[in-house]
Amino acid sequence: MDNTMILLCVIAFVAGFVDAIVGGGGLIQTPAGLILLPNESVARVIGSLKIPSFTGTFFAAREYLQKVKIPLKRMLLFTSIAFAASFTGSYCLTIVSNHYMKPIIFFVLVIIAIYTFTKKSLGQSNTNNALVFSTSKGALLCLALGFYDGFIGPGAGSLLVLAFISFLGFDFLQANAHAKVVNLATNLGSIVLFIIKGSIMWSIAIPMAICNAVGGILGSKMAIQKGNQFIRTVFLMVIIATLCRLGYDVFFH
Repeated sequence: MDNTMILLCVIAFVAGFVDAIVGGGGLIQTPAGLILLPNESVARVIGSLKIPSFTGTFFAAREYLQKVKIPLKRMLLFTSIAFAASFTGSYCLTIVSNHYMKPIIFFVLVIIAIYTFTKKSLGQSNTNNALVFSTSKGALLCLALGFYDGFIGPGAGSLLVLAFISFLGFDFLQANAHAKVVNLATNLGSIVLFIIKGSIMWSIAIPMAICNAVGGILGSKMAIQKGNQFIRTVFLMVIIATLCRLGYDVFFH
């Protein structure tokens, strides 16, 4: 295994660890992949990185679902919508540039960061009443953020967490569990499209997938053990990192 592959595997582990806690692993993995694989097309790099993203999210989701129970009907509805939306978003990415969307997303993330920082109680308790759960609201969130993940990508997991807290009243732990399951479906939607397009380098994707999965298992265990306040802190760090990444793309790239 050459030095580039070793470095990619280390990065995949770190990305899986961070992503399992609060999302945003793609902020670590995607730029690193593009830098370390300069001779490959962007589509092939991003397509290949979706495999480790999927495996890490899968094992993280499994850990969360042992702690947080999600009704099967809700899970099937949310994942089906997210899969279709992500597939559509990835298809649109192959024919339309997403650069004009980045300034909009940047300013949305600024608002999210300020809101999360100033609202200390955000996600610290579960205010959702299972008897009046808004399935339609949850479905719309999965549709919008599923498309976002397929079309633009950065911070989709973190946005899912925030959406489930703000609009559905979950605490960070509940929101994380739902976000991981939905994110699993959005990753799968993109993977199916990239496989159809022949854009996956399996010799790179599989070793990274193993490392990302190990990071995902360890990160989710730590998040469950440490609780809501720990997740909130990491969430803020990831949102700020997302802002830096998108800010660079918007203002300097």
